[in-house]
Amino acid sequence: MAHGTPPVAEDRVPVAEVHAAHAHTPYVSPDKSPLEMTIRGLALGSILGVVFAASSVYLAIKVGLTVSASIPVAVLSIAIFRALGNSSILENTIVQTAGSAGESLAFGVAAALPALLLLGYDISLTHAFLTAALGGVLGVLMMIPLRQGLIVQEHGKLPYPEGTASADVLIVGEQGGTNARTVIIGFLVGGVYKFLYSGMKLFKEVLSTPIKGLKSAELSTEVSPELLGVGYIIGPRVAAITFAGGVLSYLILIPAISFFGSGLEQPLLVHNGMLIRDMSPDQIRNAYVLYIGAGAVATGGLISLIRSMPTIIGAFQRSVATLRASRNQGGAPQLLRTEQDLPITVVLVGSLLLVLAIWLAPPLQVNFISAILIVIFGFFFVTVSARITGEIGSSSNPISGMVVATLLVTCLVYLLLGWTSSEDRFMALTTAAIVGIAASNGGTTAQDLKTAFLVGGTPRKQQVALFVGVLTSAMFIGMVLVTLNRGATAIIPEPHPNVKVTDLTEETHTQRTFPWAVTAQTLAARGTDEAAVRKALWAQGYELNTQSGTPELRSWREVTAQDAGAVTLNLANDAQVKVSELGTLTEGPKRTYKEGHVRGADTPVPAGKYLIDEAGTIQYVVDPGIGGRISSYEGQQLTRYSAPKAQLFALIIDGILTQRLPWDLVLLGVFIALMLELCGVSSLPFAVGVYLPISSSTPLFVGGMVRYLVDRVRGGTAAESEFSPGTLLSSGYIAGGSIAGVLIAILEIASDGALTRAINLPAMLGHMGGLGGFLNAVGESEAAHPLWSNIWGLVFFAGLTAFLLRSALKGESAAVAPAPKK
Repeated sequence: MAHGTPPVAEDRVPVAEVHAAHAHTPYVSPDKSPLEMTIRGLALGSILGVVFAASSVYLAIKVGLTVSASIPVAVLSIAIFRALGNSSILENTIVQTAGSAGESLAFGVAAALPALLLLGYDISLTHAFLTAALGGVLGVLMMIPLRQGLIVQEHGKLPYPEGTASADVLIVGEQGGTNARTVIIGFLVGGVYKFLYSGMKLFKEVLSTPIKGLKSAELSTEVSPELLGVGYIIGPRVAAITFAGGVLSYLILIPAISFFGSGLEQPLLVHNGMLIRDMSPDQIRNAYVLYIGAGAVATGGLISLIRSMPTIIGAFQRSVATLRASRNQGGAPQLLRTEQDLPITVVLVGSLLLVLAIWLAPPLQVNFISAILIVIFGFFFVTVSARITGEIGSSSNPISGMVVATLLVTCLVYLLLGWTSSEDRFMALTTAAIVGIAASNGGTTAQDLKTAFLVGGTPRKQQVALFVGVLTSAMFIGMVLVTLNRGATAIIPEPHPNVKVTDLTEETHTQRTFPWAVTAQTLAARGTDEAAVRKALWAQGYELNTQSGTPELRSWREVTAQDAGAVTLNLANDAQVKVSELGTLTEGPKRTYKEGHVRGADTPVPAGKYLIDEAGTIQYVVDPGIGGRISSYEGQQLTRYSAPKAQLFALIIDGILTQRLPWDLVLLGVFIALMLELCGVSSLPFAVGVYLPISSSTPLFVGGMVRYLVDRVRGGTAAESEFSPGTLLSSGYIAGGSIAGVLIAILEIASDGALTRAINLPAMLGHMGGLGGFLNAVGESEAAHPLWSNIWGLVFFAGLTAFLLRSALKGESAAVAPAPKK
């Protein structure tokens, strides 16, 4: 990032700096009416909006980041319509407008709603849709009366970087430029690459190695195309600061906690009674470092908000003044096409209906006071967000700080009123989520209106397209969130004999059981033991239980004894054996478990969903894929999404309303953030790095370093770099890798894990034979060699990185129009 630019928030990636302000002359004259809002334009914009919304959801739950979709959507629209025949610049503007709406909704939904899982609730599709749709519509409605003041009257004063950059791309595309091929190649490469390791398990997703001589220290990296792309886009400075936060967590804090806590005989702050000396680095992080990171992230967000207060106050005052002035200019409506907004009656009636919908919709569980808080905070933060994005861009728009501020005020009001039940915590989170979505979408809507203003679009048609984009994306965002969570959810044996659950649902789970006539002597004769067989069975979707004395296979799938007996086990001694060859299986009784939720302040077990037997005793935990607390079981790494923002929001709600937050650890994070600010370093990206696994921040750092090399070699202005082939390819990496991750989760759910096991090549080929033995040694397998699997994975990741570097250096910028033919 160029020297002198504002500090970067972690919510959005930085975008181009715009050129100097000049007198406005629309690209398309107001007296012309080319093709603009069409059915195909709205359809294409909605489809692209859903695609980029899905990738934004994936990124938000993984690393708490989203990526601006405006430029990739504009580039793809130009290319697709060019392939279909022709289109006008205004039709492409409508596509870009509808398409960019999804990304702004995705951040608010994916940042806040997963906190429900941490509070002991499920994510409901209806709740997610209503939260996204109502928050998005609120943002658009409140921007309609603000357009005249912020976009028109403040032209030349408010640059709106993303809106201006998108207008540049659209104009260049109209003149014959753009390079959608780069985005599409990145999408295909990222998707195939993701499928190779996440689906087929050809190489490990996370490469890690302990650091000798430093207790519990570990260095690791994901070989992720989407995180590599994000690192390139956010640039070297922010990527390096984020990685530095990971270094503090994994190479300083975790080793220090392990060193000083290894002699303790009493557990600290953990429900399962584990001692620090028995914890892995990830367990120490989950038990202690997350609270430190939460304190740092909350402090960084509030500092970002406080630093913006002069801007916020001034923005609000100027917006109200310009709104009043624009409405006092006279009664006759403006007849120019480029000055036609939706009527103010739409805003007034729509706002009233919105308040009633938020208050009366049963899934939201919002009372009248919270509905009023949503309106107050929503109006204020939408106005502020629109102004801030106009002045310094979305990258420095402190959306997280706004949500944190909303949560803090809401929770304090609830505490004063005595509203501290689990239902009140649900309502507090919903309140903050709708406000955050409205603020985020308000900023994006302002950028889109600026784009239309520059190219000569019709505002009312743009506003209709925004409503369409919001509603279509809202229908799918919750579905993506639920799919990712369900696809990675694991039912883990976790008995709690003395805990009774009273909050039961109507849902039940049926378990098939198969008594197994296997003996220790039989296993020894095969060169194996019970522990190895237990791991091999779990990898195939079966649980081995020996608590009753008789070995018993258990499965949650519709299988028979014959099906279970035909399962081939890959044992650690490179042997393959069928279950039936080790002992006879018989049909056992089916067991039915009820679902129950643990919530509240004084629970003996962590909040969450559990399965309860007929005696009312907890036997299993349904550990969610998003924010799950169990990262591995029986030697198998479980797919887990950190959801750093959701964890922070859940900690704030629980900490205030239950008054049991471990403030010692939280305050350590607070003072770490303050120390960084005193050193002149933006604390928010650093705090996110502390909060994330270092495996997530490492590929960000690699992508940032690639960007550093490209900028040094290629040069050019900041604006040109945003249209560069490296940025477009990175956008493709992000979308392709994220969509592949969503599709793999769908396969997992649709087949109850059967399809994902069928494409798992190391498990399918087994340990025996040349190719099977090789893939099990270097791929995602329990038998993977620690050194060679790391080297093998690094080869693939290096190839992906090299392709990005080469394309960024050799490719042609999308901002360059071809020379006219002579």
